[in-house]
Amino acid sequence: MIIETQVPLQAHNTFGIAAKAERLLRLRSMEDVAALLTDPIRTEPHFVLGGGSNIVITGDIKPLVIKVELKGKQLVSEDDKAWIVQAAAGEDWHDFVAWTLEKGWPGLENLAMIPGLVGASPVQNIGAYGVELQDRFESLDAVDLQTGQHFTLDAAQCAFGYRDSIFKHQASDKRDLGLLGRALITQVRFRLPKKWKADIGYADLEKKQAQTGIANPTAQQVFDWVCDIRRAKLPNPQVVGNAGSFFKNPTVTPEQCADIIAREPRLVHYHLSDGRIKLAAAWLIDACGWRGKSVGNAAVYDKQALVIINKGGRDSPCTGGEVVTLAKAIQTSVYERFGIQLEPEPVVV
Repeated sequence: MIIETQVPLQAHNTFGIAAKAERLLRLRSMEDVAALLTDPIRTEPHFVLGGGSNIVITGDIKPLVIKVELKGKQLVSEDDKAWIVQAAAGEDWHDFVAWTLEKGWPGLENLAMIPGLVGASPVQNIGAYGVELQDRFESLDAVDLQTGQHFTLDAAQCAFGYRDSIFKHQASDKRDLGLLGRALITQVRFRLPKKWKADIGYADLEKKQAQTGIANPTAQQVFDWVCDIRRAKLPNPQVVGNAGSFFKNPTVTPEQCADIIAREPRLVHYHLSDGRIKLAAAWLIDACGWRGKSVGNAAVYDKQALVIINKGGRDSPCTGGEVVTLAKAIQTSVYERFGIQLEPEPVVV
């Protein structure tokens, strides 16, 4: 187990923000994990870094940065209903999705091209185009950095919600089992259905279906459609630094929605199964005139108002402070016009 010092992080966060980790520990094997668990350093303040796709770094990171680089993926079991497929936390998410389809195991195709690593997927309960990770989740393995113990959680124990899980909450008392800052996920298992059916109820996918004339698309075709849609709408973080969708789509009561529609008839909204209504955060931001606006080298993407980008590139990158200032200005604007408080998705470090 080797700890590096003064490690540049610009290449390790998708915003491309220039910063350093004062100390960085790479976990490349379960032997590295075992060594960490027997070292007193595990109880020190730390920050777990995966693919850096959901963070905004506002300065050099003083706590120990634990960078997850665990690799490996395999079919662990199957029955008449599903394949159970496992991937280590350091595997690239999109590459893993593509691999499952190559093996003939459909189910994750709607989640193609989401940046980040497999280990972060349950933390955020990632979702796109009508499917959330919890819909395909089986279980995960993790270690508790406070106690040094290994443990396994199923879907119910992960307490999944919209872009939420037990890993995003701090334990407030003995009854609250929040795992923020404690759990280090090592591998994740997925239940992929053998009786697969394309999930194309999302508007953009329905449009693709109409354009192609394919009535019954294969999982690979849905995967290709999702990739095409995301490439057209979202900037490639390898070309234009960003953290994907910056704000969660807010949910409101039918009464709140009706009140806004009375003032804004074109409001984009979706009815949920529990009776609540989800509002399109991108539409709210766009309506407030933020598309293309900037603070320093942080800007709202001109093709998708839900994305904040690093318009300065690697040579003159935006700062985390510029990103946070722009995000707060957007939140204030949306709240003043619609009475809706937007919640950011990325973690500010």
